[in-house]
Amino acid sequence: MIIAVFPGQGSQTPGFLTPWLELDGARERLERYSDRAGVDLVAAGTEWDADQIRDTKVAQPLIVAASLLSWHQLTSGTDARAGGVAGHSVGEIAALVAAGVLSDDDGMRLVGLRGRAMADAAALEQSGMSAVVGGDATEVLARLQSLDLTPANHNGGGQIVAAGSLPALAELADEPVAGSRVIPLQVAGAFHTRYMVPAVDALREAASQLAPADPAVTVWTNADGSVVADGRSALDLLVSQVASPVRWDLCMAAFGEAGVTGVIELAPAGTLTGLVKRGLRGTPTVAVKTPDDLAAAVALLKGEAA
Repeated sequence: MIIAVFPGQGSQTPGFLTPWLELDGARERLERYSDRAGVDLVAAGTEWDADQIRDTKVAQPLIVAASLLSWHQLTSGTDARAGGVAGHSVGEIAALVAAGVLSDDDGMRLVGLRGRAMADAAALEQSGMSAVVGGDATEVLARLQSLDLTPANHNGGGQIVAAGSLPALAELADEPVAGSRVIPLQVAGAFHTRYMVPAVDALREAASQLAPADPAVTVWTNADGSVVADGRSALDLLVSQVASPVRWDLCMAAFGEAGVTGVIELAPAGTLTGLVKRGLRGTPTVAVKTPDDLAAAVALLKGEAA
């Protein structure tokens, strides 16, 4: 089984959409997405600097739009289809669109609202996130607890993302667990923690007005790595996930148990394929960073990869 995965916040870089705009219909698609999300995604993806696209209300729709743009380019180039999908954090919205649970327009409206609601929640208290790479996992978790930090993302491959107050994150960086590195992330708040509870109600109200379909392919949830076969349940889990930890480690374990034979990460790609390489060693991967990577992704989908 070949699966498609969709990245989360922090994967964006200045100008990364520039090569995609050279494709037929790409600008028009992004302009439509911009209208639905309430963000100028063409300018954000080609002209704005790192600080501008770090803003939560910009970053989230920008990432999902890029994922969907690259997804449509990939699937229009072959009759082969991925057997399953999963998204990391906000990438779950792109995954649900790819699975047929949501339409493109509903997905972009929802991610626009999600970005604004989470930005508002983040503004209430100064907070952030840092990746802890390496070190004994038990010791890392104990250290986070002692600093009142939350393990917001269990990413697998020896990576846990800590979230909470900026002073506590600074203290973690100054005195890391032995054998670990602490890397501040380019996000504007402590996502997937209690800091995001104010955003959940707004998202729940918006989601209640949507009419999700049941997934056309296997969908794994960040909540616990399980498969979700009901569209409404998938959407409800996506909403609650805003204030709950991301268990990408459990998703990857589920990929292995399901016999996944290849993983394609859609734009802005690289982060999740890196985790797969460490967590599911030997599994073929393709990171679709630019249109030049589409041919390799099509080959993997069709079972033609070297």
